[in-house]
Amino acid sequence: MIVIQPAEQLVELVVLGEFTLADFKEFEEAVLYQIQFSGPVDLLVDLRKMLDFTVDVAWEDIRFSRQHAADFNRIAVLTDSQWLAWSAWLSQLFVSASVRVFEDESAARAWLAEAGGRG
Repeated sequence: MIVIQPAEQLVELVVLGEFTLADFKEFEEAVLYQIQFSGPVDLLVDLRKMLDFTVDVAWEDIRFSRQHAADFNRIAVLTDSQWLAWSAWLSQLFVSASVRVFEDESAARAWLAEAGGRG
């Protein structure tokens, strides 16, 4: 299950439990809608309550990231998992955005706000 909160040039995603392909497709639609009206956006992705993800989500993430490599400014990932931190770092290979991993939500929001007063 996911919760998506779009704002002016920021899309927030919180993953609760298992992250499924249907969830990812919902996230894609929200991001594409926001990009259509705002141009490139920042992402705040909260994975602290994610328990698992399906393999097709990982593949779809790579496909989507490559297809929309220039559509993101900054991506802040909230997690306390070293494995997820490593995979976030790896995703930088597919996007032109600056990607950082945080354990502290206020630090993530502050970093996103530095990108032009958003967040």
